[in-house]
Amino acid sequence: MRRFAFVAAALAVAAASPAFAADGAKVFQAQCKACHQGNKSTPMAPTLSKVAGRKIASLGDFKYSNGLKAKTAESWTDANLNAFLSGPMKFAPGTKMPVMVAKADDRAALIAHLKTLK
Repeated sequence: MRRFAFVAAALAVAAASPAFAADGAKVFQAQCKACHQGNKSTPMAPTLSKVAGRKIASLGDFKYSNGLKAKTAESWTDANLNAFLSGPMKFAPGTKMPVMVAKADDRAALIAHLKTLK
């Protein structure tokens, strides 16, 4: 429960801090950009443009794993993004995403950055 409170607090700070979003841009460049590029999905990964709040596995231009297709009733909330980024296979067994973001503060910064992608 304490860990959840910490992550929730970090996400709240992230949402309010442009500097935190800038740090998230660095995390994005280091860990995400190789697969997630631009405003269109690639064969490797879906676009992350407007991902915050979007229904999970909802883009028509990407072939999602069954693990993510099983979550189409859900949206990419801060909590779901955090859970996915901390353990993609645990969140959506069978997902194609091989990368996790181990540190909670990096995840919070990355989530803040993802909210800026239009």
